[in-house]
Amino acid sequence: MNPAASLPATPPAKPALSFWQIWNMCFGFLGIQFGFALQNANASRIFQTLGASMDDIPMLWIAAPLTGLLVQPIVGYLSDRTWTGLGRRRPYFLVGAVLSTLALFAMSNAPLLWMAAGTLWILDASINISMEPFRAFVGDQLPVRQRASGYAMQSFFIGVGAVVASLLPFVLEHLGVANTAAPGEVPPTVRYAFYFGGAVLLLAVGWTVVSTREYPPELNARWDEAPALPRRPRNDVLLGRVGTACLVLGAAAIAAILHFGLDRALTVLGGLVAALGLAMLLRQRLGSDSGFARIVDDLYDMPVTMVQLAVVQFFSWFALFAMWIYTTGAVTGVHFGSSDTGSAAYNAGANWVGVLFAAYNGFAALAAIAIPVMVRLWGLRVSHLVNLGLGGLGLLSFLWIRDPHWLLLSMVGVGFAWASILSLPYALLSDSLPAAKMGVYMGLFNFFIVIPQLVAASLLGFLLRQFLGDAPINALAVGGASLLVAGLFTLRVRVATPVAPVAGVAR
Repeated sequence: MNPAASLPATPPAKPALSFWQIWNMCFGFLGIQFGFALQNANASRIFQTLGASMDDIPMLWIAAPLTGLLVQPIVGYLSDRTWTGLGRRRPYFLVGAVLSTLALFAMSNAPLLWMAAGTLWILDASINISMEPFRAFVGDQLPVRQRASGYAMQSFFIGVGAVVASLLPFVLEHLGVANTAAPGEVPPTVRYAFYFGGAVLLLAVGWTVVSTREYPPELNARWDEAPALPRRPRNDVLLGRVGTACLVLGAAAIAAILHFGLDRALTVLGGLVAALGLAMLLRQRLGSDSGFARIVDDLYDMPVTMVQLAVVQFFSWFALFAMWIYTTGAVTGVHFGSSDTGSAAYNAGANWVGVLFAAYNGFAALAAIAIPVMVRLWGLRVSHLVNLGLGGLGLLSFLWIRDPHWLLLSMVGVGFAWASILSLPYALLSDSLPAAKMGVYMGLFNFFIVIPQLVAASLLGFLLRQFLGDAPINALAVGGASLLVAGLFTLRVRVATPVAPVAGVAR
């Protein structure tokens, strides 16, 4: 039901929603995380099964962050300017869900490594089409005082969905489905898990689409509680000089890496610098009315809170990426004693990684219930610091725990960190964003999720070989330290002070 439909006149402030209205608007995240968790727990396994070496894994995973970097700002910008019979954000929910379901079906049946890698690009792009508007959706629908609860509800569904999705291969094996296959073939447990996950994703997102209505953009503008964002003066000459310098520096770095035979993954860093320079030069030459120019200008004008959160996000997501791509190698090699992808020990260890990922997501669902209480007691910043600290200690404990069952205890800390990362930064950010730009800024905020993952994809393999004994478990230790650093930087984040909305005035 439309929360505004029964109101005889526009209220002076955005109405609070009931528990079940918040439940319905966040339910789609159950499906999105189903697909995301299946990817996280099984993509490395699929790649190794199809012939990828451990050195190849980080670069094969580059699809995940790079598609987010490209897709989320565009979808956010477009959804801010969309109003249809389905509303503002819901058309994107639906399109992304359909494409994600098809990609899950295709990836689990890929016969060759390059096909699996290509399908991962499609899957990630599709998930991002749905996921980005869900973040803005909470800011659209809820007043400031309810946003922490809204994002915590999303974290709850993320946890629940990921628990079931991560456990599926393990459960299917115990139901009699084969957990091994001929060399170069994805095991049936993984294939059937992807089929089931695709169906759940589509149905869950469909429920949010049919059970939730949206406020028109003009009504959200009247209720806007965010401080106005001042436009910073732009120096086109300086922009051109810095852009040229970044483009030349990035290109030179790529050339040097290739010429001297260094790790090719390092070219990603050079590519990031060159892409930044190219974006600056394009902005200098394009008129202010182009969509690209507006996105770049919004990034330039982002609020101080967003700049400070960028540092927190960098260290948080660097750690998560290290965990996602190296946990399978660490647990199978250290705790199950095998790196042979055809062996029963390796596949048992890979299934146990699914259990561990399910566990941290389950603990995240419980943490999502506790987080609103923590916020009321300690505030947003201290709550995030505590949760990131627990996650850092959880990853570091992999260095000392040898019984794989005790790794479940490590996942308690990781679960609290995961729930916090998925909720509290968005609550801190949304309070400082104007309603008319909620989508584009939530999309731009994804830069600070994507860039650390690209850095991790380019650096972790190199660091592992050169300094960490080529042992995947040491990458988890780096991730643990990174979460501790992220927690400390949280204390520097400025909390926005809401302003009173003025009825009839769009700010």
